[in-house]
This record gives sequence, C-alpha cells and structure tokens, in this order.
Amino acid sequence: MKDAAANAGPTTGLSAADHSTGARPGALLLLEYGDYECPSCREAEPVTRHLIEAFSRLRFVFRHFPLVEAHAHAELAAEAAEAAAAQGKFWDMHHLLFTHSQHLELEALTRYAAQIGLDMRRFSAELGDRIYTQRVQEHRRSGEQLALRGSPTFFLDGKLIDVSFGLEHLEHAVRAALGEPAP
Repeated sequence: MKDAAANAGPTTGLSAADHSTGARPGALLLLEYGDYECPSCREAEPVTRHLIEAFSRLRFVFRHFPLVEAHAHAELAAEAAEAAAAQGKFWDMHHLLFTHSQHLELEALTRYAAQIGLDMRRFSAELGDRIYTQRVQEHRRSGEQLALRGSPTFFLDGKLIDVSFGLEHLEHAVRAALGEPAP
C-alpha cells in the first residue's frame, strides 16, 4: 500500500507501455501500481472501475507492480495481460485476472485468454517466449524508483493517495480534486 517517499509522485509522463482508460489526456490522472495476485488490489479493482464510470474527467492508468517475492503467479499474470493488450484486449484480461486472482497459473491464464477471444496460438507463443517480461519489469522498476514497496499504490495527478485505511479515501481524493461535493 503506502510506503513511498512522502508524496513524491511519478516524475515521468505516460509511456506507450502504460494502459489507460477513461478521459482523454489532460484530465485528472489516477495512476495505480498493482499486482494481479494481491488481495488488496483485487478489492481496489471494482473501486477504480466505479471511479472511471462516475467521473467523466478522470483518466485511469494501470502499471504492473508484481510482488514476486509474495505472489508466485503475479508476473506471469501481468505478462498475460500484456499479451492480451497486444491483441487489443488488455482491459478484458485485466478484469478477468482480478476476478480470478486466486487462479493465475498458466493453465488458468490460457482459459481466460480463450474466454476473451484471443488468438490462442499467438497468446501461447508470446507467453511461452516470455516476450513481455521486460515490459512488466520496466513497470515494476518505475515503481521501485518511487520507493514503492507494496500494492496497490495510487497517485492522483502525481500525489500519493494513502488508501491504507480504506479505499473510500480514493473516491474522496478524486472528488476533492475535481471540486465535487462528497456524496
């Protein structure tokens, strides 16, 4: 969760390796560093989906931060998401991985890929060759440069949002940044 340098947010802009949804660039930016096998990240996923739907001026970006020391399948799951992204289905796979975060072994990842209609020959070859390992590790290194130690970690327009005491802090921060009243 929180363990980043005091409010030091991402200093570099978005890259082609980032996955974003919601409003166009220039909108309020919510950035998450997450791990598909992390229970707290699984709980955060419906919250971020709600925020994207509720706030038309919010752009959401997800970066991989697999905690491989604690989550044996997290890195391969992130690579599966990248393989899906190469076929235009990142968000479909993203949602499935969080929905089934307790089943992320290769056989399950292959089932999810088939379920969302990926070219299975391509998916299997890319995952087998681990061609997305570098991209996933680049995401992780960008988080490490920010001194992140856990997930999920959120930044709102570069400012760290502490969700260690509950995910409702995320919506409060978004509302405050947009100048919208609390519900």
